[in-house]
Amino acid sequence: MDDTDWERLIDQLGRGDCAPFLGAGACAGTLPTGTVLSNRYALRYGYPFSDAGDLARVMQYGEAVVRDPVDLKEAVCGHLRSHGRPPSGDPGEPHRLLATFPLTTFLTTNYDDFLAEALRAEGKEPHVAVSPWWDTDPTSAPLLPEPTVQRPIVYHLHGSWAEPASLVLTEADYLTYLVNMVDAVATDGRHPLPTPILRAMTTRPLLFVGYSLQDWTFRVLFHGLVRNTPRSNKRRHVSVQLMPEVGRGGGGGVGAESAESAENKARRYITHYLDRWNISIFLGTASEFCAELRRRMGRTP
Repeated sequence: MDDTDWERLIDQLGRGDCAPFLGAGACAGTLPTGTVLSNRYALRYGYPFSDAGDLARVMQYGEAVVRDPVDLKEAVCGHLRSHGRPPSGDPGEPHRLLATFPLTTFLTTNYDDFLAEALRAEGKEPHVAVSPWWDTDPTSAPLLPEPTVQRPIVYHLHGSWAEPASLVLTEADYLTYLVNMVDAVATDGRHPLPTPILRAMTTRPLLFVGYSLQDWTFRVLFHGLVRNTPRSNKRRHVSVQLMPEVGRGGGGGVGAESAESAENKARRYITHYLDRWNISIFLGTASEFCAELRRRMGRTP
């Protein structure tokens, strides 16, 4: 992100012309990462394969052990809840900071209720909705009210811990989610997202916070929406994410590439890749991004 990106984003947040899209990184320091969670359950269920850090695959194995998918999801929700909540007195905490802006639509792939609680702490009355991703009939989805600043919508794309059965957790869940989404569009051209959510994603700039743009949910959703949006109406988005882990090229030995060189290549690739989708990137944690945003807005002490 350069100064122009920051100025544009601050202006958009100030007038409510932005839709935050939160991922797991927004809860860093409060909830365990996907890798930590995956390794925990891999150990618990005796996962026998080498990819113990792949949460969806580990949970697929866990379901086979438990033999009750909802019971598995109940256990995961209970474990996540046991970690407590973000510090309520920190004005730079991502959920708390975003809740202070006059925004009407929030999207998240997280299971927690931190965003809704932050909005309530600001005196707002959020309408929380969960994607019925398991339903093959998009017409059966409940209609959402028109969001306002005082009554914004918080839309959970991957389920909510308030409804454990709604979690997109196992590999089979992710496949069902993506197949149903694609099928709904291919069958009758009707997008499975509710109208207020679809409108926010196609007409407003998105602010991805702690969300991996390598995620297949993002690729299917965003690519489909961008493809059908006229070039003259495309907005510039912002993504807050960590630099993916890089390795040394050259296969080791004398010609092996340095870690610094590999990271520079990765940075250039990510910037080029996302720029095609009109996405500017901030490489860092959600907390670092919020600290810089507050500094540029003059909110720091």
